[in-house]
Order: sequence, then C-alpha cells, then structure tokens
Amino acid sequence: MSLETSASAAVIEAVNISKSFGPVPVLFSVSMDIRPGEVHALIGENGAGKSTLMKILSGFHDPTSGQIRLDGKSVSLPPNGASEKLGIVLIHQELNLAEQMTVEENVFLGRELKSHGLLDRKAMRAIVQRHLDEIGLGISPTDRISDLTIAQKQMVEIVKAVSRNARILIMDEPTAVLTEEETEVFFRQVEKLKQGGVGIIFVSHKLNEVKAIADRVTILRDGQWIDTRPSKDLTPDLMAQMMVGRELSDLYPPMDEADVDAEVVLDVRNLVAPSVRDVSFTLRRGEILGFSGLIGSGRTAVFEAICGLAPIEGGSVRLFGREVRHMNVADARDAGLAYLTKDRKEKGLLLDKKMRPNLTLFALPKFVKNFAIDTKAEETALKRAIRRFDVRALDEEITVGKLSGGNQQKLLLAKIMECDPKIVIIDEPTRGIDVGTKQQIYHFIAALAADGVSVVVISSEMPEIIGICHRVAVMREGRITGILSGDRINENEIMRYAAGLKREELH
Repeated sequence: MSLETSASAAVIEAVNISKSFGPVPVLFSVSMDIRPGEVHALIGENGAGKSTLMKILSGFHDPTSGQIRLDGKSVSLPPNGASEKLGIVLIHQELNLAEQMTVEENVFLGRELKSHGLLDRKAMRAIVQRHLDEIGLGISPTDRISDLTIAQKQMVEIVKAVSRNARILIMDEPTAVLTEEETEVFFRQVEKLKQGGVGIIFVSHKLNEVKAIADRVTILRDGQWIDTRPSKDLTPDLMAQMMVGRELSDLYPPMDEADVDAEVVLDVRNLVAPSVRDVSFTLRRGEILGFSGLIGSGRTAVFEAICGLAPIEGGSVRLFGREVRHMNVADARDAGLAYLTKDRKEKGLLLDKKMRPNLTLFALPKFVKNFAIDTKAEETALKRAIRRFDVRALDEEITVGKLSGGNQQKLLLAKIMECDPKIVIIDEPTRGIDVGTKQQIYHFIAALAADGVSVVVISSEMPEIIGICHRVAVMREGRITGILSGDRINENEIMRYAAGLKREELH
C-alpha cells in the first residue's frame, strides 16, 4: 500500500503493522494514516482486526512488526493509556467512567489540579464548565455520571479527551447506543473537533453514518488492509461488499408468508406494567413479529414484564392457551419462552468467564447429572454451538470478554437456544455488530421461524424490522399505536405511527 499522504501531513501513521497473539496472527502488514482535522473511518467485520489496530495506535498493544510514526518520526508509544500525554486518546466502546463520581471528578480523574496541596475544585469546575458550554451539553460539572443518559455520558468522554488536548481521538462505536437525534448532536461536536485540527479515527458498523461523517475510509478484512478511499467515492453498499468480500444482495433472507391460521402461542390483553399502558397483541406459531418505535416508547418494557423481569400490574398474558401471572425468568424458560437482552455485556454474558459456562448457564438444569454438572455434556454442547452459530474464537478456553462483539452476540443466541424455546424474544439483535454477522443472524431468525419457532424482534433499526418481520407492532408512550402487515410495513408508515401522527384502535 502506498499512503495517500506524506509523512509531514499525517499526525500519526501505522506503517506495515503486523500483530500476533502467541502463534495466532491477527494483523498482516496494515498501513493507515490520520491527518489533522479529518475523520478517518475504520471499518470491517467483527474480527477483522480493527480493535487490535486501534489499541496499537493508542499504545495499549505493541506491534509484532512494523512501526508507528508520530509527526513523521518513528516512536514506541507508552503503554496503558500513557499515550494520552502525547495527545492520543482512545474512547472505548464500553465507556470508561466512574458512575458514582461527578462529571468534574471523571474529567480530571488521575490528574487533579491542586492549589497549596489541596484539590483546586474551583479551577477544575471552571475548565469543565467551559468545555461543556463549548459543546452545548446542558449538564453541570457537579452532576453524577449515574444520573446521565448514555448520550450525555458519551459527550463526557469527549470532554475528557478535549481537556487532555487530544490531537488524535480514536472512537470505537461511539453512536452504537445513541438515537438519531443524539447522533446528530454528537456529529456536530465531531465537526467542531475537526475544525480545531483534531484527527479522528471513527470506528462504526453504521455505514450510512460512516458515509455522512468520514473524509476517508479504510477497510480491513481478516486482518488485512483492503483499501483506503475518500468517502465520496464509496456508497454504503460498496463498503459492505468490500468488508465481507461478497455481494450482500441477500442480506435479508427470503421470507415465507406467515400462516394466519397458525396456533396463537402468546396472547397479551390490556397489559399494564412499568412504562407500559394497555398493550394488546398476539403472536402465532412460526411468526416473526417486530416491535418498533422511538427510544423510550416501551418496547423493551413490554417483554421484560412478560418474561418476569418486571411486575405485571394489570391485564392478562396467555402462553400456549394458559394464563400466566407472576412468572420469573426460570418459569418463562420452563414454559418455552426465552428473552435475549439488548445489553449483552452487562446483562447477557459473564465477560470474565469462558465460553462453556456462559453457554450453559441459562439451561443449567439440563446439564446437571447426579447433583453435579456434566462437564462432558457441556463440552459437547459448546462444540455444537460453535459449529451451528459460527462462533469464531482463538480457542475454546478464551474468556468471553476477548471475543468480538459479533461473536459475543452469536454466543448469546446460542445460550438462549440451548433451552430449546418455542418463543424467542430478541432485543436489538444486531446492535454494534458488522454487516456480515448481521446477515448470519437474519438468516438464523428466518430459519427459526421456518422451523415453527415464534420470534419477537425488538429493534431501533428500521431496515431490519422491514426486512425480516411478518408483522410490525409500533409503540409510542407505552402503547401500541398500530400493527402493520404486508405493504404497510415501510419506513414512512412506521414513522407516522411512532410519531403519533396515526393511530388505530386495537382489539
């Protein structure tokens, strides 16, 4: 690869970087440069090597071969975040904030200002307030992090970076949990950083956003550099094709029509629960039912109540014709109902444990023999799940936290399916994963429905709701405003119901 910019123009360059972990190579002679005042997007499937390259560029990993150049000079970056002193700041996908501390305390954590041997809170507060005012973030330096929204926390991370005089800001999936409105605010702050001369590496699986914000795009595949191009020369479809090395016209699988006379497996009438008001719907055998709506509309809350994660305050839930009340998660599992959380890192998986206990935990009674866990049965189940769900790992003994996001999601799916559910509720099935893994998950969902499993898909991504669902329930302010089918499942119609512009009476 010949770099498109001279060494003098680039703030930082990765030159022919290779990296191996033990005998396993993960990067093969990759080159990339970042110029001042540009957004350089780094894209690729999960496992393509993006995270490894980011950690090398920020000093958290050393390259096996190749070199890093800073301002044209070859350097060895200091480890463990010390590269921040050189102006290189990495904002991790999992926000690195102390929840019980204030905004001010987080921004200056580990580098507090002092006066006469005491903390100079007045000076720190003034600096943080100035940065908050500059980015238009309407919070106080004294606000506790735990009281902020996800979007506000993301902005606090940017304030931390700016206050450290970042020259290079590396952002890993910064918009993964933001709404469209929050993303627009975030992008305005990125534009201000660009104007201030900051070079930004933007890692995202949202290719429309990459197209909108990036000046240049570098594509990795299987640890290898594929191309670096100006974003104006790329479309989201072309990016996706270059990432996976194949056409993605079959991103969404062909769908069999739902059997309108099939057995009703879930019948919800006038459900009332926290954040849910008078919700009614049915789900039939072999149907994929989508739940759409704006953030905070109550989509997740409906199924947390049905699955026993929140109390049911009114109405009825009939499961396979039998009314159920006061279920807990184990009761729901034993009745054939499984819920796959949207928060795989905090609620779905034990990141510091290996794959085997993660896979079998939800279905543990199935693996107990003579009052002990049958580890051989667990190992057999893990090998089967790795094949069935195409979980890609360096070895079976790896801790789950070291898997890519897409492989974590596939393991979470495997975990839920280990109890052989008849109804599967999947909340945000493809959040933060690459387009190739999305395709695998969509085809898996379609295969489940074809086998007679009933699936509920809760999603903020309109294309996947439209692409894989037989019917779509649209929610607003804790209520279902419409249930759409056929040609009515389109973006304009869904948005009308989500925004409250249309409403139908449901019985």
